[in-house]
Amino acid sequence: MTFREQQPKDYLGPSKIPFSISALALVVFALLGVFTLLSQKHRLKEMSSKSKASDVDIASFCSVTGASYKDAKKFLEKHKRLDAAVDAYYSNPNSFATSTKPQTSAPSTSKLNASFDEYKDPDSEDITINGTIKLCEDLEKDPEDVVLLAVAYELKAPEIGRWTRKGWVDGWKANGCDSLLAMKNAVARFGHQLSTDSAYFRKVYLYTFDLGRTDGARSLAMETAQAFWSLLIPHGLKGGALSHISSTDSDDDVDMNGAEGWRPEYTDWWFEFLNEKGGKGVSKDTWSMFLDFMRSIDTKFEKYDMEAAWPSTIDYFVEFAKGRLASSRA
Repeated sequence: MTFREQQPKDYLGPSKIPFSISALALVVFALLGVFTLLSQKHRLKEMSSKSKASDVDIASFCSVTGASYKDAKKFLEKHKRLDAAVDAYYSNPNSFATSTKPQTSAPSTSKLNASFDEYKDPDSEDITINGTIKLCEDLEKDPEDVVLLAVAYELKAPEIGRWTRKGWVDGWKANGCDSLLAMKNAVARFGHQLSTDSAYFRKVYLYTFDLGRTDGARSLAMETAQAFWSLLIPHGLKGGALSHISSTDSDDDVDMNGAEGWRPEYTDWWFEFLNEKGGKGVSKDTWSMFLDFMRSIDTKFEKYDMEAAWPSTIDYFVEFAKGRLASSRA
């Protein structure tokens, strides 16, 4: 009997086995190549979406390291995470060197006067709208960014889009700035503080009322008030500056888990209520007490004290909000 006759009937033959294994291997390698390519594309897309450093991270980086705004931004954009960026900075602080050392000398009044003149309106003693737009471009900030309200507070701007020489010089000096890079660092810090520090948020919030009033007006125009609230409330909620407190006493107990307090949709209800009410303006009393109301109210509006000294507008809104909650549960 020959070798071929001794083989089982399902024997594929010596030439077929290698061929089948090779074909299978090619399929496996092809699939691995496709999965690898898709994985790389996904990773690149993810990296691209995270390439821009946030103002909060930039402010934290500058605070920890003392680096300039530009250097902080470069380290964060390369290393993505704040901790990794800080570690990389301490390993080699000069890898993106532009001005890694914080400003140590006292800010120069002459430099600040010169920078003021760069933005000043030639037909006015102040910086006005055109100068404000150029300032925002240099600071790399949108003119509608909420942090501009904090800058206005720090520089004691008399109105939106107007800056006096005294406020400019005194404000930047108080924050240790006489250069654009130092100003960028300070602005990043203002934005972080406005989001996370309740006391600082209150100062900026209260200042904003006078900032937005037209000359001689006792109240803030409704449209202007809602525009300011649209900027301030989300920023305060995001960082915790508007965290819920159990009381409005000096020893406030903050709700750390966020289960209680103001929710983003309540801001929409507030605007809807005001528009239905038809008022033309917001009084200073309503503006200031609304901040305390947002921080003290529970999510179901059940603990609101109608006998307390709240403005009547807020009393009526609580009834409106309770009605909305009831209809949503029905």
